[in-house]
Amino acid sequence: MLKRFTLPSPVGALTIIMQDDHICICEFADQSERIKQHLAKHYDCEMINDAKPDPTISQAFQQYFSGDPTALDKLKVAPRGTPFQQDIWRALRDIPAGKTWSYAKLAEKVRSHPRAVGGANGSNPVALIIPCHRVIGKDGSLTGYAGGLPRKKWLLTLETAL
Repeated sequence: MLKRFTLPSPVGALTIIMQDDHICICEFADQSERIKQHLAKHYDCEMINDAKPDPTISQAFQQYFSGDPTALDKLKVAPRGTPFQQDIWRALRDIPAGKTWSYAKLAEKVRSHPRAVGGANGSNPVALIIPCHRVIGKDGSLTGYAGGLPRKKWLLTLETAL
């Protein structure tokens, strides 16, 4: 059984869906279609119950948005995806707060192609905690973010990566 709750944030409410004590989805609430698609693909028959926000997770997000870019690092995640996606998502958690990597650098780390890495990065269902927003173009440009480029810029500024 899955449990769902919403947390406020300075850049829009977050929908968090958990299985046991692991976060399997964390998306901006206005990305409801992405959430529905991920649930349909990976959690088709599972019940979802609305729940009160988990206090540990709420506190971590409050600390993050108050300026501690490492506050989300210890949260447990268990997103569902292909083995390749899982590899990319694990690698994303290696990008230190306050830093960015290019798609090329991420691809080099996982021994893949930047376009394949970009596809897996773009399908990340656990925004912020799996920091796909820290991946930028080789030329330093802000490219691709499901939550929108203004949010990506805001998050990177918060983390002092810009």
